[in-house]
Amino acid sequence: MTEVRHLVITGLVQGVWYRGSMVAKAQELGVTGWVRNRRDGSVEAMVSGTAEQVAAMMNWARHGPPGAHVDLLEVELGSGSYDNFEQRATD
Repeated sequence: MTEVRHLVITGLVQGVWYRGSMVAKAQELGVTGWVRNRRDGSVEAMVSGTAEQVAAMMNWARHGPPGAHVDLLEVELGSGSYDNFEQRATD
């Protein structure tokens, strides 16, 4: 069964290779969806996969790559169907 979660990550998450690292982690875990910077300084992602895959991605998102400092991870139900995990343009 596929789960989809919408994530908003705040803190020092831009300019530290957060998005690129998230793409690499998602590919490692077999997760699909997308990630992008937001103009308010946060990072937004849609993550789709099994419950275990999504949980592992959320655990990673709580700390991100070296150099990042996550203050808050907001998680909501997401929607959509995705073929891969991609980095999108800033919204």
